[in-house]
Amino acid sequence: MFVDSHCHLNYKGLIEEQDEVIARACAAGVSAMLNISTRKREWADIIQTAEKAPNIWASIGIHPHEADTHIDVDTAQLVAATTHPKVVAIGETGLDYYYDHSDREQQKSGFRAHIAAARETGLPLIVHTRDAEADTAEILRDEMGKGAYPGVIHCFTASAEFADIALELGFFISISGIVTFKNAADLRATAERIPEERLLIETDSPFLAPVPHRGKSCEPAFVADTARFLAEIRGVSVEHLAARTTENFYRLFSKAKPA
Repeated sequence: MFVDSHCHLNYKGLIEEQDEVIARACAAGVSAMLNISTRKREWADIIQTAEKAPNIWASIGIHPHEADTHIDVDTAQLVAATTHPKVVAIGETGLDYYYDHSDREQQKSGFRAHIAAARETGLPLIVHTRDAEADTAEILRDEMGKGAYPGVIHCFTASAEFADIALELGFFISISGIVTFKNAADLRATAERIPEERLLIETDSPFLAPVPHRGKSCEPAFVADTARFLAEIRGVSVEHLAARTTENFYRLFSKAKPA
C-alpha cells in the first residue's frame, strides 16, 4: 500500500471530481494522502476534504509564491490552526527564486515563521525550494541551531549536495514523478542513494504526472507508477518500497494514524 505524501486535492484538475479521484487512489493501492495547503483562504476547505475519509490528512501553510499576500500570517496563527485533529503538518513553505512571485526577504520571513511553528508544535515542516538552495540551507541550519524540528524536502529536484545537507539535518526527502522524466538523470542518481529510512514518495498532483501519464492531470493514484519506477532504479521490490515509504510517512507525520 502506497502513501501520497503531498497532493493538492482542492486544486483545479482534481477538485472537479474529487470523490472519484479519491476512489481511484484507493483502488490503486494508495492507503493515505496528505492534502497540502498553500494559502490561508484554503485552510478550511483543505481540512474539510481531509474530514471526508479516515485516510486523508491536511497541512497548514503558505507557499512562498504567496508570501507577499500573507504578511500577516505569523507563527501564532499557524500554531492555532494546527489544533484540528486532521492537521498533521506545517507547510508547504520555503523559498522559490525561479518565479520570484514574492519578495525574497518576505519569503525568508514567512519561512522562518513556519519553522518556528513546526518547532513549537512538533509537527513536520514541508519545504519547497527551487533555485534557492543556498538560502534554504542557510535558514534550515540556522533555525535548527535554535532547536530541532522535523521536516521533509518535498518534490525533491535539488542537487546531491543539498540532499546531503537535508539528510544531515535529519530531514526526509520526497520523490515525485519528476524522477521518471527523461531529463532527470541527476535526480535519479540522488534518488538511488537516499537512505530508505528517510525516503518518501508523492505526486504533487495535479502537477507533474509521471511516465506513462505525461500530459495528463496528475492524481494520487499515479504515486504507484512513481513507486514502481523508483523501486526499479533502487533495486528493490515495489512491495518493499511501498512498505518502507509508508512506514516512513507515519514515523514523520506521527499525528496521522493509519486508517
